[in-house]
Amino acid sequence: MGKILILYSSVDGHTHAICLRLAEQLKTDYAIALHSFDDADLPSPQQFDKIILGASIRYGKHRPNVESYIRQYKTLLDDKACAVFSVNLVARKAEKNNPESNPYLQKLLAQCDWQPQLKGVFAGKVDYQKYRFFDRQMIRAIMWMTKGPTALDSSIDYTDWPSVDAFAQRIHQL
Repeated sequence: MGKILILYSSVDGHTHAICLRLAEQLKTDYAIALHSFDDADLPSPQQFDKIILGASIRYGKHRPNVESYIRQYKTLLDDKACAVFSVNLVARKAEKNNPESNPYLQKLLAQCDWQPQLKGVFAGKVDYQKYRFFDRQMIRAIMWMTKGPTALDSSIDYTDWPSVDAFAQRIHQL
């Protein structure tokens, strides 16, 4: 049985939920180690057969520890079967929901000078009731500008879960 490391960066928990779904799809064929980029003692990717990195966007950026990890282990990641995916609300729009057209994933990969074998983009979730006051106001303003939902009782999951399942199947093929 192979070993997969799944690392995630999640502000409100949705990227973690996507990683849990991937782990569920992969666990019959792989031993899964699931960790947050925020964990104090992350395992080295060297001991794994495949590495999956999932990262959410907040205010137009992936969190700095994602880029730092990729830079730190880039040589090793280049030699491994790797997948990366970005979770962001702009991906709710058809013209921005794939790796080639999503500006956030493209920017991350360019900044790290990294091209993993598998790339994915998933739309996230708007859940105003879960956000702190400042985040609620900022996200609401961004949604207003991008013609998204602004009602403060909105909780909309834009994630295409069958696409997440298909991504898991592509990980099998790496």
